[in-house]
Amino acid sequence: MSFRKCFWILRGIIYKIRFEKIIFPSYIGKPIFINNANKIRCGRKFRIYPGARIEIGKNNSKIIIGNNVSIGQNLHMVSYNENLEIGDNVTISGNVFISNCDHLYDDIDTSVLEQPIISKKTTIGEGTFLGYGCVILAGTNLGKHCIVGSNAVVRGNFSDYSVIVGAPARVVKKYNLEKKCWEKC
Repeated sequence: MSFRKCFWILRGIIYKIRFEKIIFPSYIGKPIFINNANKIRCGRKFRIYPGARIEIGKNNSKIIIGNNVSIGQNLHMVSYNENLEIGDNVTISGNVFISNCDHLYDDIDTSVLEQPIISKKTTIGEGTFLGYGCVILAGTNLGKHCIVGSNAVVRGNFSDYSVIVGAPARVVKKYNLEKKCWEKC
């Protein structure tokens, strides 16, 4: 094990005190910013690489992360007024943004920043892979074992075993359980 990862394990032990729950073995690279860490619940073998920015509102929202989840560098995650849930065995590549909230923009006489924030439950299903630089927007629900392509901008509900690409994202393949192969849509 590298010297650097020893520090990551030590940081995981320190965050065990701050997080609502974290199960070892887990390790955490040096984050940029984590607020309300006591609202983060992580399973066993949780791994997060350096540069994370995790923001959680002061209300009832939580971030719930399953077992065996690997999160790449420079993650930005925002949870506000709803839970944001990531299932077991999920892989999140670098530079990914995940949110369960949006600013309203209805009042054209008021800055978007000053308008109310709305939240919608966002879930990342078990075994899902999020490609480099993708954006998961509020209200997105990804089923089991979805594959999200690099730089995709995802909003909506996607069923199990879908390959999702593009901006806006769309399903281009689905796994056929009977034939046991991926098929173009």
